[in-house]
Amino acid sequence: MESADLARHAGQWLRVPGPDSDVVLSTRIRLARNVEGYAFPGRIASATRRKLETQLRSWIESAALADAVRYCNLLALDDLTRQVLAERHLVSRELVNGDGDRGVSFAASEFVSIMTNEEDHVRIQVIRSGQSLDEAMRHAVEVDRKLEGHIPYAWSEQYGYLTTCPTNVGTGLRISVMMHVPALVLMEQMDKVYQAASKVGLTVRGFYGEGTKAIGDVIQISNQQTLGRSEVKILETLGNIVPKIVEYERGVRTHLVNEKRMVLEDRVWRSMGTLRYARKLSSEETLNLLSAVRLGVNLQLLPNLSVGEVNELFVTTQPAHLQAQEGKRLEPEERDVARATLLREWFRPESN
Repeated sequence: MESADLARHAGQWLRVPGPDSDVVLSTRIRLARNVEGYAFPGRIASATRRKLETQLRSWIESAALADAVRYCNLLALDDLTRQVLAERHLVSRELVNGDGDRGVSFAASEFVSIMTNEEDHVRIQVIRSGQSLDEAMRHAVEVDRKLEGHIPYAWSEQYGYLTTCPTNVGTGLRISVMMHVPALVLMEQMDKVYQAASKVGLTVRGFYGEGTKAIGDVIQISNQQTLGRSEVKILETLGNIVPKIVEYERGVRTHLVNEKRMVLEDRVWRSMGTLRYARKLSSEETLNLLSAVRLGVNLQLLPNLSVGEVNELFVTTQPAHLQAQEGKRLEPEERDVARATLLREWFRPESN
């Protein structure tokens, strides 16, 4: 697999906006599963781990999943390609930085990916555009049932699906909704979001999930525990709070347009100017600038741009993607120069 081929465009889930896409970038369903009779990945012997990875690949291919068409052993990939996969949300940072035989199977559309030998033996992931909780859940259940016909899952009548981390025991279900909330950040209203999420057992994380911060005004809302909570209840909890945050963000955007339009326009056009003319840009600064531009697109201040185009730049300007496009390793300062060059070309006045 050539990292350059992947790096030129983001996955379909990010390029093609879905429901409520002015605020919600994506909905992700993740199911944690383990194989009966094998030690968890953190305690499995290397030879057994290798055998299991081969067996899991065979089981996944036997399930004939229409959406999972490519399987890669991460040991066979160079570090840059592994980082590209992580930046695209196809694999976790834990899988990239893990040890031993491990892999991923993913769809050409990138709606589905299946990780093997991560924290658990199997991690099923489905990502859909926008606020698509029901659609993403149906898709994940379909994939899970097909795999269960081939993989003997570790299961307990008392506890449900057995997982490495106790917080995943039970359904093994994690739901994450990625949201773009620049107005709430600008008006310093995020504490209310954190408090509302915490009250119903949800957590707020950054662009790349656990342990990351909300750069680019992008957050992820997800459930924290699965034991003792049904899939229906977890889905219902997210389904109740996400629309409220969407409406809250939209309300604050309307307030900005009506009461602070000059502040809003200055931020949007100042960001556009920097993207058009800067000679060096870091990843974090770029995400923050793109966030302002994305807000401008959604408020129709920048009619010649689309949300999907800006979404794609959130990923294709990341460090590994830049290096893959350049076809060589770049030092941090070289990456900042390459990123600014790419964005100057993309945002040049005659293009937009």
